[in-house]
Amino acid sequence: MQDRPHSESSPRPARLPNHRWQIFPVRDELAQQLAKTTGLSPLLSQVLINRGIETPEEAQAFLDPESQVLPSPLEEFPDLAISVELLKEAIASQHKIAICGDYDADGMTSTALLLRALRWLGAQVDYAIPSRMSEGYGINRRIVEEFHREGVWLILTVDNGISAFEPIDRARQLGVKVIVTDHHDIPENLPPADAILNPKLIRESSPYRGVAGVGVAYILAVTLAQQLGQTKGLVKPLLELFTLGTIADLAPLTGVNRRWVKRGLQQLPNSQLAGVQALIQIAGVPQGTENSEAEIPKSKIPNPQSLKPEDIGFRLGPRINAVGRIADPQTVIELLITDDMGIALERAMQCEQINKHRQQLCEEIERDAVTWCEETQIIGIPKKNLDSASEVLPQIPDKSIDFQQERVLVLVQPGWHHGVIGIVASRLVERYGVPVFIGTYEDDHHVRGSARGIPEFHVFEALQFCEDLLGKFGGHKAAGGFSMPAENLPALRSRLSLFAHQCLEPQHLKPLLKIDVQANLDDINLDLYQQIDALHPCGIENADPVFWTPNVRVVEQKIVGKGHVKLKLQEAGDNGHQVRKIDAIAWRWGNYYPLPSRVDIAYKLRQNTWNGNTTIQLELVGLRRSTGEPHQLSFSPGLKAEFHYNQRRYTCSLSESLKELKIRNPEGKVLAIQQGHRMGLLGITRENAKEVDVTKPPFYPLIKAAMQALDLPGKNT
Repeated sequence: MQDRPHSESSPRPARLPNHRWQIFPVRDELAQQLAKTTGLSPLLSQVLINRGIETPEEAQAFLDPESQVLPSPLEEFPDLAISVELLKEAIASQHKIAICGDYDADGMTSTALLLRALRWLGAQVDYAIPSRMSEGYGINRRIVEEFHREGVWLILTVDNGISAFEPIDRARQLGVKVIVTDHHDIPENLPPADAILNPKLIRESSPYRGVAGVGVAYILAVTLAQQLGQTKGLVKPLLELFTLGTIADLAPLTGVNRRWVKRGLQQLPNSQLAGVQALIQIAGVPQGTENSEAEIPKSKIPNPQSLKPEDIGFRLGPRINAVGRIADPQTVIELLITDDMGIALERAMQCEQINKHRQQLCEEIERDAVTWCEETQIIGIPKKNLDSASEVLPQIPDKSIDFQQERVLVLVQPGWHHGVIGIVASRLVERYGVPVFIGTYEDDHHVRGSARGIPEFHVFEALQFCEDLLGKFGGHKAAGGFSMPAENLPALRSRLSLFAHQCLEPQHLKPLLKIDVQANLDDINLDLYQQIDALHPCGIENADPVFWTPNVRVVEQKIVGKGHVKLKLQEAGDNGHQVRKIDAIAWRWGNYYPLPSRVDIAYKLRQNTWNGNTTIQLELVGLRRSTGEPHQLSFSPGLKAEFHYNQRRYTCSLSESLKELKIRNPEGKVLAIQQGHRMGLLGITRENAKEVDVTKPPFYPLIKAAMQALDLPGKNT
């Protein structure tokens, strides 16, 4: 978060989510035209325009992807025919095939998909996945030589291999054939494989260009099955595995990904795979019914007991991903290839327990990381000098690293589990708006880390810029991984800061929030929510629509769960007329509580069902003070407010004559603070009150909450 100098005459604004709002330009005339041809609301027609869809033909292709004729994968992937012939020969001759997978969700679902397909087609096939803890990503020399000793004739890599020149060269020396299936960026020197299938090697306009590793595996398996005439009973379960892997890997939901994921998500509620059934059951997702949503009138919402396929897919993905991050990937492989419901339930229970442990690890590491970031320094002032820098309570600035100077966050601590630090890196990017490189010590001499970027920063190019300081590294524009000697950490921090200064301007150092269209709260209803279904599946490169509404009044707010804020909002109508109220939720916004009384909000829509009643709720993703909100402190006579803090009710008042803030707790004890004073009085009466340092917990956060309740934004941090 960017810090700014402050003074008595220049009060700091309240601490609010610090986003860069990027609102798409309004194209009302075109939106109205698209609304007529598509039957969608003009609001959603504007969303289509924002996604680059401007003609009725483009809208038809997007809304009904099954209507498009796809080119044959054999025409798009130059080595697909060779790959199919090698596999046909191996199956016919019963040569041993070995799959080398990966420990992330894409790699695990790819491995399970090809195991299922090849065994169905009569192949003699087994698999291996390198150890995340001791070996790291991708096929290696040990695995190659072990396969050779076991008599493997053909190695098939999935979701890895494109950069594994040395191990694949070793396989060729040993006379083992290799097919590389991967989707990662292309290195300068391709490995000497017999065939390489990678969407980065085909034309950029191809509908197959965005497939993940599981997409390449799916294309290979289905093409092979078609040539062998054995697709019946095979393609549907493979499509479900493709869907899970594509969602979990955050692949772009465009091209064939959109078409196949949309189809696969419709199958998931009634999956015939024992592993998917078990995972649905253990995860607490209601089973699907035989009635499709297409049979329900457009003005109605589907039976709330029948969860949407999209929800099922996105709830299963994290449970699969967690296993690869902190446990044995074999658990997921066995879950997805077994037809035994007993084994499937046992493995699904293991996935559930592992995911809960993963969540706990993420919370602990994120808490440690945020504490480190926010207590390291105060806008350049070392923490040891904090007391002397804080003479006046209301103007204490946020504790924060000076990201304007560093432009990148490099954070390495011992004892963190490197399987989940990538998740924490993403959360830190959301919180601070800068590229994050986070790592942990494998031993006293080596660091292993993950990186996440922002739109203007290319992670893989940044790692290449530091190549001489690193051991192994890899990734793409948005994310990457690396290992390095611990002694190079100071040099890495300086080098990354140098790279960041070359591509990032100060205005880039806030989390980017892309907003589609302005809406009135009266526009938000069940019909609009159901129309959004036509845009699904939403995800990477096809984000959920984000609406915004200015000058909204916060009528009620309270903390719920683990630091979430539940609100009731109301929009001001014409001539001051107040329109209906609407519920909202702000996930993980407890640090911003209480929110100002009048704000501009950015939000998504979500369905909320309680006691059989279905309503539409706003899910806040951004908030800023309304332009009409007063920003200067004013001492109005009799200014009073009531607020809640840490689930307790308080009252507060501001005295004009004394320039004094008073906060009263439920027991009648009063905290009194005069403007510009570090010490305050705490007690039932002034006579028996004791002096307390109000710059220390628990007083300072309580004062912040009171000043926000009184609508004094100029004095909050």
